Amino acid sequence: MNMKSMAKLTTLLVAIMMASQAALAQDKTDGDQKKDDGFYQKVFGKDSKDSNKKAKSGNTQSQPGRLEPDDTASLPADVPAETQANRRGLLSEEEAAIVPYYNNFMTTYRLGPEDVISVSVFGQERYSKTGIIVPPDGRISYPLVPEGIFVAGKTTQQVQDELVKKLDEYIIDPKVTVSLDQAKSARYSVLGDVGQPGIRTMTRRVSVYEAIAEAGGVLNTGDKSKVFILRRKSDGNLGPIFVNVKDIERGRAKEMAFLVPGDQVVVPGNKLKTWQQVMQMASVVSFARLFLGGW
Repeated sequence: MNMKSMAKLTTLLVAIMMASQAALAQDKTDGDQKKDDGFYQKVFGKDSKDSNKKAKSGNTQSQPGRLEPDDTASLPADVPAETQANRRGLLSEEEAAIVPYYNNFMTTYRLGPEDVISVSVFGQERYSKTGIIVPPDGRISYPLVPEGIFVAGKTTQQVQDELVKKLDEYIIDPKVTVSLDQAKSARYSVLGDVGQPGIRTMTRRVSVYEAIAEAGGVLNTGDKSKVFILRRKSDGNLGPIFVNVKDIERGRAKEMAFLVPGDQVVVPGNKLKTWQQVMQMASVVSFARLFLGGW
């Protein structure tokens, strides 16, 4: 056998050995995989290949308690649907009742002297001002507006719209926000038979019942059924608006009366007060007769 034949034979033997080793390695891998499959089948009740396929394909379920953006929380099976509906609607009902109660006053509030407002211009810190006190003449000073801005009698929205027009000459598409920090110009008074009569500042929406309560409540000489509000009408004259506080306390009032700036709540006296006045007058007359020698 020559050298050329020997080389061919050697190459063939090497190829056969490499193929045998590859076959043995594949058999070992298949045997390990079968063992793993048997282990997963016993423990998890499913095949490891299926698990690997699901993991590679991305069809995995989210972790318990975690909601993806498109997921929705399911309702507990032992809780009635009506109860769940009431629970979900509770927040919206509270917001519907509470938010307008306070916001209605602020959105319709007319600015006046001593009120404190703030002006914010988005992206323009040098033109944003806080703690602006409205002066007695109702005109505030503001950068880029030499003549100032007259704000008395206007809402914050009206002042905001006016500022946008004036700043538009200097700033491209200005984003202006005017907010009411403190309401001090709106005032009301409670007079008559209450614990602490006087004038008070209206910083929020106030009902007649709240105003009387803040004034110390109605005395035993006051008539709760004849309380009235003196309010200025469109013609400039004051007109009474009668409110039965006794019906409010008993839950019989059809609606609650709310105050506006400038209102005067008057609590008149009752029969007990009239009797006390008569008795005081009688004592004064008796003293006068005694002093004048029993005329």
